[in-house]
Amino acid sequence: MTVELITGYAGTPHIGSDDIGAFQAGIVGPGDYALATGNQLKATMSNANTIAVQSGDAVLNGRHVHLTGTTTATVQSGTQGQKRNDKVVLRYTKNTTTGVETCSIVVLKGTPTTGTPADPAHNTGSILDGVATHDMPLYRIPINGITVGTLVPLFNVLKPMTDVWDSLAQRSTGWRVPYSRDSVLLTRIGNICFMGGNVKFDQSGENNYTKAQEKIPEGYRPVSVNTPVAVFGGNTTFICYGEANGTVTMLGNPNSAYAGCTGVWRTADPVPA
Repeated sequence: MTVELITGYAGTPHIGSDDIGAFQAGIVGPGDYALATGNQLKATMSNANTIAVQSGDAVLNGRHVHLTGTTTATVQSGTQGQKRNDKVVLRYTKNTTTGVETCSIVVLKGTPTTGTPADPAHNTGSILDGVATHDMPLYRIPINGITVGTLVPLFNVLKPMTDVWDSLAQRSTGWRVPYSRDSVLLTRIGNICFMGGNVKFDQSGENNYTKAQEKIPEGYRPVSVNTPVAVFGGNTTFICYGEANGTVTMLGNPNSAYAGCTGVWRTADPVPA
């Protein structure tokens, strides 16, 4: 049968893991991802020979895997004078005789060397293509002699749709410009802010990193100190620099001029309502 209604009554059981896997891969993507649930598969070394992976969910080529609690796996001891990279993977396997599918945490041992260690290879074939074994890399374990280094995450956490919505939604407000009764438009899309507009300055005065009374409102403040948030051009050269607490520092002379304004920067503020 080449056409099948999956979410429809067929009279007999007809929906399998391949159907659900293909559907989920079409929504979240065909790769391997952790989800923003539980402890998001965070891991620690309980001791030099045990890695503990905490709760969370993963999607492997569309197959959903749920870790209800901490799962441990054994790491072989290192050798004095040699380095080694081990790789921790979430392994999907399918018994080609019975069709039973399982998933487990596996530690792949790297090759010891006195030089620069390489990661061991893992199974990269796709479940969507019918492979019987597929590995989702979770962590690299660097081992120097008998000392275990800091775990290196190797996976991406898939953000929920609410975060995607926030990254696309637009927020706007006006910002009163120093030395003027005019305002310019301040817009945020995702974590990027834009400022633009035209103003008439009503004063002159040379500024050499002078603090302005006006501040950038919360939700639009730049990440770094001395971020250019407003560059005014025309019959003047006047620049406003912002910082994470909203403080604005001025450079140049507004020159009682008409001026156009432009600015773009990154923010880490919470998204405004």
